[in-house]
Amino acid sequence: MLSYQHIYHAGNLADVQKHALLCHVLDYMTQKDKPLTYIETHAGRGLYDLSSHEAEKTGEAAGGISVLERKLRPSHPYRKRLAEVRARHGASAYPGSPLLAVLSLRPTDQIHLSELHPQEHHGLYLSMADFPVHLYQRDGLQQALALTPPTPRRGVMLIDPSYEIKDDYVTIPKLFAAVGRKWNVGVLMLWYPILTSGAHLEMLATMEENHPDHLRHEVRFPPVREGHRMIGSGMFIVNPPWGTAEAAAEITDLFKKL
Repeated sequence: MLSYQHIYHAGNLADVQKHALLCHVLDYMTQKDKPLTYIETHAGRGLYDLSSHEAEKTGEAAGGISVLERKLRPSHPYRKRLAEVRARHGASAYPGSPLLAVLSLRPTDQIHLSELHPQEHHGLYLSMADFPVHLYQRDGLQQALALTPPTPRRGVMLIDPSYEIKDDYVTIPKLFAAVGRKWNVGVLMLWYPILTSGAHLEMLATMEENHPDHLRHEVRFPPVREGHRMIGSGMFIVNPPWGTAEAAAEITDLFKKL
């Protein structure tokens, strides 16, 4: 159950959608001079080397961020963060969502990152060493419940599981609803894969019933290799900030350029 390592998939097309939306949300929310809380349930190691054997083995970054980054407008906050990470860590460095978050946020903001996998948690510890963050090596969904409602109450939660555990499709809607009841002002963001099996559809039906006021954004793309079951990427957002629908539409146009 602790086999997933994102290095094999870092910078893929799903990352581009997820990270571009996350950077928009954080960029918008930090324009107001009020502190916020950022919570992430499945943080990964935070920083990836796209020249590593693992990343090159799948080639997903070569067909993802390497293709779409230059098609992003230069002023997009995601593109700015990518440039900042390379300036700090080298040309092949790629930020996971925790690093995108800490570079987008301010000293007055609170950051809580959970990662259960021992190797990934150690990598996260190393990549976050220069930042004032709270790290947890425990189940991120349970940690999210324990942390909410946070202080400051204004803030964002990113839930980004690997879905290797089939029960995730059942437990996540329940967790999401429980967090929403405890933290009704939080911007809650859930990433999910679009699968040939349709395994995500029942989960989304439950989510939409529980959260009628939401933004659901999806992009489609060919399988990265023969037999691969993921044919798209989705984000389900409760309490989306102003302008998120327009940011999502911009991403949709970006994927049309593939």
